[in-house]
Amino acid sequence: MDNDFQKPVFYRSLMTALFVGIFTTILTLIYDLFFVEMLEFPLSAIINVSSLIFCVNLLFLVIGLVYYAFITLFKQGNIFFIIVFILVTAFLVWKAEGVNRTDNYTVNIQFRSLLAGIIIIAGILASFAIPFLFHNKKFEKYVL
Repeated sequence: MDNDFQKPVFYRSLMTALFVGIFTTILTLIYDLFFVEMLEFPLSAIINVSSLIFCVNLLFLVIGLVYYAFITLFKQGNIFFIIVFILVTAFLVWKAEGVNRTDNYTVNIQFRSLLAGIIIIAGILASFAIPFLFHNKKFEKYVL
């Protein structure tokens, strides 16, 4: 069967974001595992395997909808999307530096580092991987 038709923009943007979301989930799980095991981080009740799997994939579903809105509403939607998501990532990292999880200073710093790392991983992949893969013809042909 020959698929010479181009898939709808909504489908491509949503599926691309979900694919990047799955990849991001794997990277954040590796980062979390490394962080918890290497630093013997005691507070893994909020950021754990199940919360990362659920939240990251749900987040990238929403990001896919936002990406669709950007590319359909704006002439230079890709560039605008990248700029906005870089700014959102920077803002969230800045806000993560003010989070107080516990009274223990060392554990608090570790939690901030864990949270900031996860935000940076997700932000970079959302900002750059989604627009890149969306316009990649081989990705559309072989993956989507």
